[in-house]
Amino acid sequence: MSDFSDELRPAEPQAPTILAAERSRSNIGVEQLSQHLLSRGGFLERQSKILRVIENRPIFSKKNQLNLARPDRYQLSLARSKELRRLAVQHGWNQDDYRVAQYLVGEVSPYAIHNSMFITSIREQCNPEQMKHWLPLAENWEIIGAYSQTELGHGSNVRGIETTATWNNETKDFTIHSPTLTAAKWWNGSLGRTANHAIVIAQLLLPENGKLRSYGPHQFIVQIRDMKTNRPFDGIVIGDIGTKFGYSFMDNGYMLFKNFKVPHAALLSKYTGVSLDGKYIQPKNQAIVYGSMTFIRASIIMDSRLVLARACTVAVRYLSIRRQFADRDVGGPELSVLDYPTVQVRILPLLAATYALHYTGEAMFKLYWDTRADIEQKGDLSRLAELHAASSGLKACCTLLVADGSETCRRALGGHGFGGGSGLIPLVTDHLDKPTVEGDSWMISQQTAAYLIKRMTAAVSGKCSEPIDTQFATYLRTKQQQQSRHYDIYNNEADILAAFQDRVSHLAHKAYESRIVAKKSWTELMIDLHRLAIAHSESILIENFYNAAFGNQAPSPSIDTSTRAVMQDLFRLFALTTIDAKSTEFVLSGALDTEKLTILTTRVQQLMKAIRPHAVRLVDAWAIPDYLLDSALGKEDGDVYNALWKKAHLENPLNLEVFNPDFRSEEIVMGEGEQRARERMERLALGVEGHEQREGGKAKL
Repeated sequence: MSDFSDELRPAEPQAPTILAAERSRSNIGVEQLSQHLLSRGGFLERQSKILRVIENRPIFSKKNQLNLARPDRYQLSLARSKELRRLAVQHGWNQDDYRVAQYLVGEVSPYAIHNSMFITSIREQCNPEQMKHWLPLAENWEIIGAYSQTELGHGSNVRGIETTATWNNETKDFTIHSPTLTAAKWWNGSLGRTANHAIVIAQLLLPENGKLRSYGPHQFIVQIRDMKTNRPFDGIVIGDIGTKFGYSFMDNGYMLFKNFKVPHAALLSKYTGVSLDGKYIQPKNQAIVYGSMTFIRASIIMDSRLVLARACTVAVRYLSIRRQFADRDVGGPELSVLDYPTVQVRILPLLAATYALHYTGEAMFKLYWDTRADIEQKGDLSRLAELHAASSGLKACCTLLVADGSETCRRALGGHGFGGGSGLIPLVTDHLDKPTVEGDSWMISQQTAAYLIKRMTAAVSGKCSEPIDTQFATYLRTKQQQQSRHYDIYNNEADILAAFQDRVSHLAHKAYESRIVAKKSWTELMIDLHRLAIAHSESILIENFYNAAFGNQAPSPSIDTSTRAVMQDLFRLFALTTIDAKSTEFVLSGALDTEKLTILTTRVQQLMKAIRPHAVRLVDAWAIPDYLLDSALGKEDGDVYNALWKKAHLENPLNLEVFNPDFRSEEIVMGEGEQRARERMERLALGVEGHEQREGGKAKL
């Protein structure tokens, strides 16, 4: 039977023509803006080089991956990860090259934790002797590592974990033990089926005066599987935790220990340790023991911008092309969906947020490495508290923004947003975990709040020593003098920054009065403390964006005057929509009066109207290849409808079979017969069908 669909084309105007016209409306230099955003470390050149190597290799094809069952999805991801490592060796890729390759594949590799938290822990927490032994093994991939902190019964509360590591004076080693089922390590990425070593976080117990004394959680490096068979050692139960909301390619694992012995050298001992006679060596600052987590949180902030940029790229391109309804007052042709203010107000502030995330990601990158340099070269720990507080609060704020924002983009796509052709199914589901992993965003925000209360206490007492203390002291002085602090957020961008800072100062002072003066319980204050941390994080986002858009220093790499003017409008839009969402806090802080807010929606609409012609070029500047987007709706050339049809009609494996829908017959696929269909469906329901195919045998039911 002939397939007449080959003769059909989408209705005029053709989508590529529409998208080309959209680009012609803007004078933004896309290549220049891309260099401004992505030139550090030669990212764009690196991306182009690596894309040429991987995108046409069959194993990296994304055509069928949404149709795979989870066991097959993990196996494909492991095969891809192995191939990437082989390519890295073949082409002489460094760590930055490999990270870009993983980014382009677009999934978190079963080796991901090895490359991040495992190696980072070795670098940051090993003493020189341990470093000499373990780092070459890890960097050369002779061992594969996981990071085992979260447990079945404890996640964000690291101090509450139950796994123990008890020092044995007689044998000069440690016994790692899981005293309860809830002590099982849980959710640990790369642990389930891949890793043969792990950084295990356990309560350090030392015998003192006939009793065991806990010195809190410490890191141990432990071999957990045999290097030849990849089976767990006696005394360890280990496996994959099963299906998840997304992340089907990652083997998040569980692990239990039963009196498992590890040597004295297993305790990572750069800043702390246990002497051979069983004495504890106290670290200068306990927070330094958790440096690996700080690094991951800083990395998550940096990665957030590119995740949200992918969602915005799909949304902006498709919604510029999609036509729905004529103007009910004027009539005429159907309007671009992105021309509706109700769509713009969902998408354009998120587009602005990608740029806000970028500048704060860069600032966090610098703060992290400057702090590490101070620690390594000078032993200076003075910026550690600021780094820890900033990374915790921003991790909470940015991951919530990206998770909610990506889903907002998907919903704005209408019906096609539900389909695999959108490219947003894996993007949304695979990043829903980010507000939870590496510290639940509602819990770790309290660490930021605790820091801010401490700094406000210092400001009240006149003992200022950190950058934010000056902001707090200024706020206290104007508050004491009852000076008006109402700001002109529509005509003075510096006032926008000041309003955000006053909001933080007000909330911090309220928290200080409640906690320090009134002695209220921490639990009672938790909602207010979360709001304080988010306000502080939003203030950081605003400050870094303001400095980039309006600072006296020319942007580096440079952008032209007209592009910078658009960036300034993006700053205004991000700031004003944030104020709109949190207006009560700005009014109560005294930074704004209610009369100022009456024209807020009008001003937001004016900004969106100014930004709208540049929207496509603003997403183009993120230089996200079609291969990574894997989206019919977000294709760079705009050929949306042909791509959707091809994906459904030619690439869907469900369309390769003819099915028997007659309920009176047990046959499922036409021609297979009832007996064979019944046996196959029973095996499929029991989960042995795929295993049989791989083993080449027939399982007993």
